Amino acid sequence: MDQHQDTAQKKDVALDLPMTDKICIRDLTVRNIIGVDAWERSKRQPIIINLVVYTSVSQAGDTDHLPYSIHYGVLCKTVEAHSEKSEFRSVEALADSIARVVISKCHAPKITVRVDKPRALLHAASAGVEITRSRSDYTEEQLAGTVPFPLQFNEQDIIFVKDLRLSCIIGVNPWEREEEQVVILNLKIYPGMDNTPDRRADYVSKTHNYRTIVRTITKYIEASSYKTVEAFVTSVARIAIEKCHVSKITVKMEKPSAIVFAGSAGVEITRDRAFFAAAANKTHTRGVSSISAIPGIAKLHADSKIEIRGPVPPQLSHSVYLALGSNMGNSAANLTNALSMLEKDGNVRVVDTSFLYETPPMYVTDQPPFLNAACKIMTDLAPLDLLKKIKNIEAEMGRDFNTIRNGPRPIDISSYHCDSECSIIAKDIEHPKLYRHISQLLSQLLLKQEEAKTAGDVIHKSVPLHNKIVHWDAKTLIMGILNTTPDSFSDGGNYSTAEAAALRAQQLIDDGADIIDIGGMSTRPNSIEISEEEEIRRVIPVIQLLRARGFDAPISVDTFRASVADKAIEAGADLINDVSAGRRDPAMYSVMAKWNVPVCLMHMRGDSMTMMSQTDYGENNDVIGEISRDLNKSIQRAIAAGVHRWNIIVDPGIGFAKNNEQSLQVLRRLPEMINDPTSLLVGYPCLVGPSRKAFIGQLTQQPDATKRTWGTAAACTASVAGGAGIVRVHDVKEIRDVIKVADAIWRVQA
Repeated sequence: MDQHQDTAQKKDVALDLPMTDKICIRDLTVRNIIGVDAWERSKRQPIIINLVVYTSVSQAGDTDHLPYSIHYGVLCKTVEAHSEKSEFRSVEALADSIARVVISKCHAPKITVRVDKPRALLHAASAGVEITRSRSDYTEEQLAGTVPFPLQFNEQDIIFVKDLRLSCIIGVNPWEREEEQVVILNLKIYPGMDNTPDRRADYVSKTHNYRTIVRTITKYIEASSYKTVEAFVTSVARIAIEKCHVSKITVKMEKPSAIVFAGSAGVEITRDRAFFAAAANKTHTRGVSSISAIPGIAKLHADSKIEIRGPVPPQLSHSVYLALGSNMGNSAANLTNALSMLEKDGNVRVVDTSFLYETPPMYVTDQPPFLNAACKIMTDLAPLDLLKKIKNIEAEMGRDFNTIRNGPRPIDISSYHCDSECSIIAKDIEHPKLYRHISQLLSQLLLKQEEAKTAGDVIHKSVPLHNKIVHWDAKTLIMGILNTTPDSFSDGGNYSTAEAAALRAQQLIDDGADIIDIGGMSTRPNSIEISEEEEIRRVIPVIQLLRARGFDAPISVDTFRASVADKAIEAGADLINDVSAGRRDPAMYSVMAKWNVPVCLMHMRGDSMTMMSQTDYGENNDVIGEISRDLNKSIQRAIAAGVHRWNIIVDPGIGFAKNNEQSLQVLRRLPEMINDPTSLLVGYPCLVGPSRKAFIGQLTQQPDATKRTWGTAAACTASVAGGAGIVRVHDVKEIRDVIKVADAIWRVQA
């Protein structure tokens, strides 16, 4: 028997002994190309490997004969050589590869591999993975590396983030409430219950991507305020489970500054999905809203989608994100038609859309700008069948595939992400190859644009309005008020005939209005509601007369009734302005979706007779939070009905179910509502209507509403400073100059 056979035989004998002993390699540093970013894959990076091999050293200990054990020198060299000759996209794949090599080449019966990536995150010491594998976890072919196989997690495996340093308000002492302090987080994510049969061998799952998880947690935590460490760690766990869809997580948080004579103090908890589900059910059974409430994060919200069109058929089980673009003909209509054609045969449901952007052309620059959007669809089509459907739609809409590459086209549809766990098209979606959130990619693009300062190279957030593309960032729009009612609080009876109203509409445009808002029923406090037929009689003839005379400006219809809105759009109106955000008449959402026009969803409570009795916004008078949550629910209902996100405008409803101080609070905190990255309403264009309102009369001691012009001007200036895209006013001529100056001061000129 030669020496090699003797060694192998002795190892086999060792394998029969209880594996209660360990051979450990600590902090082995290797150089490896690993990661998903271009900068990560350009040069080798330090990777720290810790190994624990479970074996028996009994015979080696009794005989002092090395072949009866696993030689840690050979073990170390084997791992080092394997790690430095290979390249990986994920630390999970590297760890699994090391486990297979040690089991196959070093005859280890069982091993725990921990892989730390010290430069994985900007604000953490390291991130990585720890896995435990036995020989029984692999086939001989898998150990030999001759067959590909999916990467699977075991129950004891963890993905970890070590010493993540964040700054936030936390504590009960007065000085802790004033100044942010550093806290240190350690996270362990347990992916064992999230295996998917078709996972690739070297694939970075969003659910287990520590960069995505840390990015999401950081975003909410650093914008929050906590009194207790217990609430802090619970919030972190809840965010990871509800927002990042992990199954189970351990969160350890330390406050280095907590105790003068101690290094730190903190709390560690472990939570899973079942824990929060049980908590939600318990809360619900007590008659309290089951909406996720994270202490310290009032803006984090977990509304469920309300399916107005009925639930998505269960066979449409695949989620796909599509990018759409057009720069020929009526680009906005092209995008809308493409979405309708996708849904035509019932094997695709469009469940959400993005905002709309006009961008300069790339590669071939001598062509019109492109109108771009994205949508999320649910489908039962296989990838190739979906691609075939997309190409047929492009051909049917007139795209010529034989023309110049990257040239003009009526429609361009591209699939760029399939079966994502994200629930909506939004800034938090992560690009499947660039591994950055869409908001980060857009920020980088805008930064490059700002640095380049190239004329015409500007990205505009846009909306289609009256056959034109309106850029929200170009100027603040003025919506002129045209009441055809006899009882409006400031101009009742002045324009109650179609002829008088038509003349007033033209005067408003001549004075500088961008949009005319026509209303047939007063919604002021304590006004009496008229019949549907009377409202139609007052409004529709005015719109018809204006369009018959060639009136070429956008017309908005101010109504909460679906039938009035339907007839108004049919007569030539371009925008639906609903003071109830669809809540007074649920059929309104279907009308909005039917016509695919811009819609304004305004916040109010109750009706004209009851709204001023509903100004209680809770113990903390959280007006902004309640407005945001209520409007977000209306937005979700509208989207579920088929309204495109790019058509939605929000209005905080100054004076509607808000007392004078609350109306002022809306103006003071408007930036928080519409520009704060953590707000539920961020990204939506905002309309503000302060014109001649009661709070202005109270401040100026002016009971005559027609004499509140300059108070209105001040409120409009505050609205522009707060980020409003539209102001709704009576006195257009005076406010026009106010808006010009306010825009020059506060609005970034595009």
